[in-house]
Amino acid sequence: MEPVERLQISVIGAGTCSGETAELAYRVGKQLALNHVVLVCGGLGGVMEHAARGAKENNGHTVGILPGFDISDANPYIDIAVPTGISHARNILVVRSGMACIAVEGAYGTLSEIAIALKLGKPVIGINTWDVSPDIIMADTPEEAVHRAIQQIRNG
Repeated sequence: MEPVERLQISVIGAGTCSGETAELAYRVGKQLALNHVVLVCGGLGGVMEHAARGAKENNGHTVGILPGFDISDANPYIDIAVPTGISHARNILVVRSGMACIAVEGAYGTLSEIAIALKLGKPVIGINTWDVSPDIIMADTPEEAVHRAIQQIRNG
């Protein structure tokens, strides 16, 4: 039997966000689910919660890498919560767990995750996010971001 291709993409963004950003994050999560991609995120609110909600409402699977020790800190759309107790250092695990990263806007935590992803050679697709490197592939829509992330993974 041939193994099933399992893709995991990390969605990164701020823990609080505007309604417009929430909608973008939701659509990223939805597109990941529709493409049978596991969504990995930091497991808390804002972009993380809205992306996870988009995935769950479309029969997707979600993993939340939490900064604290308490599994109950995860937003309600997380299937598998991983409490790390390592605070912001968990950003490395969020990035490492995905085969690519999609950054939706974001603040300094997102900037650190973008830098880690680039350092690790992971594709970074950005929607309205930090434009700090020519290696960040900017996308205009969530649908384009997911398509580009999957394409980058498959093209190695």
